[in-house]
Amino acid sequence: MIKIKKRNKQSRRRGSATAGYGARKKHKKSGHRGGKGMSGSGKRADQKKTLVIKKYGHNYFGKQGITSRKTEKDKRKRINLQQIELGLEKYGKNTKEGWEIDLKNYKILGTGEVRNKLIIKAKEASKSAIIKIEKLGGQVFLSPKFVKKTNKQTQAVKEKGGDIQIGP
Repeated sequence: MIKIKKRNKQSRRRGSATAGYGARKKHKKSGHRGGKGMSGSGKRADQKKTLVIKKYGHNYFGKQGITSRKTEKDKRKRINLQQIELGLEKYGKNTKEGWEIDLKNYKILGTGEVRNKLIIKAKEASKSAIIKIEKLGGQVFLSPKFVKKTNKQTQAVKEKGGDIQIGP
């Protein structure tokens, strides 16, 4: 019986420039991956998108917008009545008068329904929020700085029979 010598896969590629790696450029250090580390993570970096998104989040790619240096972002905190209702234990305490909620740095917005009697201390409040809170017998105490702005808004509430109190 004659022994047949089986040729190795690698030996068949002797003299081949690619040696089974496709293009010549693909088997040279990190070139195929676009470079080491964060290099190659630019505009057409589809091969590195998962790495970059894990590291920096989804806001890394794309335009972020341009504003002039003078323009300041509106950094006021806002909260909807719906969020307050969902997290009553988180934001306030339940007392005999109702839920006392202290949100001195927030503006209260009127999205959502109110099911509980709320007594809220806030920086500002929208007209719709004040109306909804006071329908159930609640109260809104606003910061004195913002009373002038809200006076126009609260006139509509007073016409409907509601009272607005301005607290500390």
